[in-house]
Amino acid sequence: MRAYYEQGKERDRLAGPKGSLEFARTKEIIQRRLPAAPAVVADIGGGPGRYSIWLAELGYTVQHRDLMDLHIRQLQAIGHPAIHSASGDARDVDLPDASVDAVLLLGPLYHLPERADRIQTLHEARRISRPVSPIFIAAISRWAPRLDGVLQERLYEHNPEFLSLLTDVEHDGTLPPVVPNGFLGYTHRPTDLADEIAEAGLHLDDLVGVEGLPLSAADMQARAGDTTAWNVLLNAARVIERVPELLGVSPHLIATAATG
Repeated sequence: MRAYYEQGKERDRLAGPKGSLEFARTKEIIQRRLPAAPAVVADIGGGPGRYSIWLAELGYTVQHRDLMDLHIRQLQAIGHPAIHSASGDARDVDLPDASVDAVLLLGPLYHLPERADRIQTLHEARRISRPVSPIFIAAISRWAPRLDGVLQERLYEHNPEFLSLLTDVEHDGTLPPVVPNGFLGYTHRPTDLADEIAEAGLHLDDLVGVEGLPLSAADMQARAGDTTAWNVLLNAARVIERVPELLGVSPHLIATAATG
């Protein structure tokens, strides 16, 4: 994981058409339940801080934590006074009990192949949250490697071995790197994510698909330059976001949970 993120790719990942769709949809999903500013939001595993910056610009105080020193330096270089960034592990957060009004977990569960670690991360989010605070939990869909990686990105053209990994990934959820220093992570079935949230003592308020059906890179690029086409894409994602049969189609899922 460290080798992948030390390449610095995460800082601009949400800037392209594909990332812009994820970013736009994630923001609107969060804003449905986010308490009004000013409030304190913990962005745990927040990477280089794209969501922390967005929240700070809306008037929130943000406690940003990430394992990667590079991400912390990138965020601290911006110098926003409402963002407090430090090194931190999502399984053992250095924040007091009941000290924040909302928690973002938009990455940690991607990188925890052991269920016990994922449950511990959810327990920590619950611990640092004030009563009834929303906790936003992102997960990679179990079928993202096939639908997003193979059909959309055609990763097999440069990495033929990727195709041979799909059966195992879809069976146990673990996505190994296919190139040196490549991405590795864990993928969720929607029902498994809901079960983990319940086991951590949280109440699941909502579970939605983020992007909808993955499209080709060329199609995404064309739509990004056309306001009407872009809005059609956003609206399609909204319409199908809670359809049970289609939840796993989106590359990302977001669960909104609460402490009680």
